[in-house]
Amino acid sequence: MANPITVTSPLLPSLEEFIPYLEKIWESKRLTNAGPFHEQLEQELAEYLGVKHISLFSNGTLALVTALQALRITGEVITTPYSFVATAHSLLWNNLKPVFVDIDPRTNNLDPQRIIEAITPATTAILPVHCYGIPCDVEGIQEVADTYGLKVIYDAAHAFGVRQNGTSILNNGDLSILSFHATKVFNTFEGGAIVCQDEKLKRRIDFLKNFGFTDEVTIMATGINGKMNEIQAAFGVLQLRHIDNALERRRLVYERYRSALEGLDGISILQQPEGLDWNYAYCPILVDGERFGLSRDELYERYRAQDILVRRYFYPLICEFPMYRGLPSSDLGQLAHAHQVSRQVLCLPIYPDLEAQTQAKIIEVLLGARAA
Repeated sequence: MANPITVTSPLLPSLEEFIPYLEKIWESKRLTNAGPFHEQLEQELAEYLGVKHISLFSNGTLALVTALQALRITGEVITTPYSFVATAHSLLWNNLKPVFVDIDPRTNNLDPQRIIEAITPATTAILPVHCYGIPCDVEGIQEVADTYGLKVIYDAAHAFGVRQNGTSILNNGDLSILSFHATKVFNTFEGGAIVCQDEKLKRRIDFLKNFGFTDEVTIMATGINGKMNEIQAAFGVLQLRHIDNALERRRLVYERYRSALEGLDGISILQQPEGLDWNYAYCPILVDGERFGLSRDELYERYRAQDILVRRYFYPLICEFPMYRGLPSSDLGQLAHAHQVSRQVLCLPIYPDLEAQTQAKIIEVLLGARAA
């Protein structure tokens, strides 16, 4: 059987490049607990991303869980049903109540007006997602937060390196959370980070990810073990050497898709907003079954039959999973846009090493399905 064509993949450095990093770790005898590569990666990422402070984590979910603890969030948190389930899971792990509101169908992000409508006396924070790396309406959300005294924590798992009008979108809100999972634009195998603007808050976050220790005998809070180890960090330092090349190659893949699919009846491809330096993290299309002549799920099965691993990302909605469907805000009647997008979305493979010939096959399957 042929190797499957995946939905996303990193641009992997060679083994020969990575071995000297491993040798340095072995020589230093520091495998974790803020070793040299950990400190180097934090500094280099802050510079590359254009942010003040960054705290590395072993994965993005622990970073989300810790961010909510760091800001002492309580009660209800308004968030999106259209995301990976870790967004809402982080709330349940902190005994918080998710309140789902509908998305803006143009961006797939939280609609500020819907946020206002969902605020109650128990609301303390907003947890938006920069879906597919397209920025939320950060000004609109911040205006809501300032008016009602709410914290804003951005799930920026898709938004590595994204800049709007020359400024990193990670600088919005109180905190931004990154994922460095192996499928992300920038990865450390597993990994994540919290971006913040305040040095004191950065120290609190660093304590919380190390069980709450402030020194050998003092614990300031019920922290967790969220530390990134040296092998992850070293791989991140090496990956950062290749990131600009990887982003350019992703752009070329996306442009080939856009050129082939734009204007195709029944297929909508994600558009890059003006003034945005995007990272081309995903290539989602929306399939209008009536106009295209084939439903999203039928097209999905055709790709799978060709061993092409497209994804219905995000489907189902978070609010449809058992632990969330009983919430009043999970009523699909109140989430019409999210519900529709979830039933139409299909993410096509996009990664730096995707060859033009292979991509042509992916496009051919879609065009062939349309013709049939």
